[in-house]
Amino acid sequence: MELYSLSIEEALTAIDKGEISPVELTEAIFKRIEAVEDKIHSFVTLDKENSLIQARSAEDNIRRNIKQPLGGIPIAIKDNICTEGVRTTCSSKMLENFIPPYDSTIVKKLKEQRCILIGKTNLDEFAMGSSTENSSFGSTRNPWDVARVPGGSSGGSAAAVAADMCIAALGSDTGGSIRQPAAFCGVVGLKPTYGRVSRYGLVAFASSLDQIGPITKNVKDSAILLNIISGYDLRDSTSADLTVPDFTSAIGQDIKGMKLGVPKEYFIKGIDKEVAESVNAAINKLESLGAIPLEISLPHTGYAVATYYILATSEASSNLARYDGVKYGLRAAGGDLIDMYMKTREAGFGAEVKRRIILGTYTLSSGYYDAYYKKAQQVRTLVKQDFEKAFEKVDVIVTPTTPSPAFKAGEKTDDPLQMYLADIFTISVNLAGVPGISIPCGFTSQNLPVGLQIIGKHFDEETLLKTAYAYEQATDWHKRKPKL
Repeated sequence: MELYSLSIEEALTAIDKGEISPVELTEAIFKRIEAVEDKIHSFVTLDKENSLIQARSAEDNIRRNIKQPLGGIPIAIKDNICTEGVRTTCSSKMLENFIPPYDSTIVKKLKEQRCILIGKTNLDEFAMGSSTENSSFGSTRNPWDVARVPGGSSGGSAAAVAADMCIAALGSDTGGSIRQPAAFCGVVGLKPTYGRVSRYGLVAFASSLDQIGPITKNVKDSAILLNIISGYDLRDSTSADLTVPDFTSAIGQDIKGMKLGVPKEYFIKGIDKEVAESVNAAINKLESLGAIPLEISLPHTGYAVATYYILATSEASSNLARYDGVKYGLRAAGGDLIDMYMKTREAGFGAEVKRRIILGTYTLSSGYYDAYYKKAQQVRTLVKQDFEKAFEKVDVIVTPTTPSPAFKAGEKTDDPLQMYLADIFTISVNLAGVPGISIPCGFTSQNLPVGLQIIGKHFDEETLLKTAYAYEQATDWHKRKPKL
């Protein structure tokens, strides 16, 4: 087996036994990147020199018997998560040369564990998109078919994991931006409960929806990473002050007798036939493992997309107001202050970001606030209550992650509404703040991955991971690799 194809667990075991070293593993990863990155374009920034320094430091700690749970594991970071001394662009011209003076809480935690941070991955500009085609630095392509998109906005991270250009990666999920690209690329993507993982140092898109999470090659790796990145953070006012369990302890537990909610609203007219077949087969497999499927209803699901795009664009309009050319980022010359603001934003923001700022400013404006923003907040409460009622009857909810497999590059760029609908099955999870995971559950006749989404109760990632792992171990979908 090639070193770059190892999982976190496999790499840690090999390092612990002395079979490989962190330097050897890191060098193997960069050789893999050199071989396939020109086809995929997963990265905005690579940091080979510092990565090898980190790898040698991890090796030195091994010799000195210093405990480092993730020591020597090469990990990629989505380029909207701040990294001290390494530029963080959000794939935008606005921040093309921005180098943060501090690390995000999550990056700090990974460094403390002696992870090797190999570089920053491509995304839709400011995480606004579902295909990673909105980046100012070029589109990312799907390793399973380079004519297709990897999903978004964490498409760079998902494609890098699928193509073995890192052992694991971090992404952010505002409306499905971890789970949807994980489904398109045939890897595992976990969105934790809102508040489980600190958002400090995550460049804000929609603050009440954003959440950092892992993208990995298997379910256990997600549990391992979640152990490291979870926890209360005083610097994040939305961080939950709760004890963090050992998420790996749920791995391997029996799911016999568990109740699986199957919402009728998620098997809608227009869903791709092969996606529906793969997901139904996955539900049958879970039933054969002892779980009990029950049809449920999440009646306000049909309003989720509209609600999300009112709330997310409203928050984006507020958050992105700071990019005015005054303190940091791009500055365009102007005749006066207002002219400088306008020219800076015209030059610095791409079309999708401008579209969402305009939508959000409109919904927050005088005369429209109650009709749009306030109403959307009320519907959000109803969506959350739908999940709470469902979880009175079931342990987890299972759905398709996406209504179709990965679509072709350019197929939806001229139709924003069709692009927005790519997240129709993932958005409600963010509105409700509950955790969700996407795992591979099949392939279409065109050899494109299909994702199964499992949704859990607030702060019950253990049950989510237990269910996902039981399915994963009963199938071989996660073992397939794209041929590059």
